Amino acid sequence: HVQLVESGGGLVQPGGALRLSCAASGSILSINRMGWYRQAPGKQRELVATITRDSSTNYADSVKGRFTISRDNAKNTVYLQMNSLKPEDTAVYYCNLHYPIYGYDYWGQGTQVTVSS
Repeated sequence: HVQLVESGGGLVQPGGALRLSCAASGSILSINRMGWYRQAPGKQRELVATITRDSSTNYADSVKGRFTISRDNAKNTVYLQMNSLKPEDTAVYYCNLHYPIYGYDYWGQGTQVTVSS
């Protein structure tokens, strides 16, 4: 059983910064990809950024140059540093653990990020 616990969301003004963290616990396979997705009200869940165990990254065009994803393999933790936040970044952010061999996903409970003045 795998559990993902997110932290770090909150309210921030436009132009501000937040750092999200997600710690994975349980029986975790070494070949995995971790990442962040988000879902705004009335919209579908969308990719924000992903990172493989060897630190290969992928970003949505909308966050490139503003967000940075990183991970600590020893702690099974993934981070998302969000800078220059915009109101359109407002969403519930979900942590994801993906096993490419099995095509299986685990999800966190989500953390709210609100960008507003």
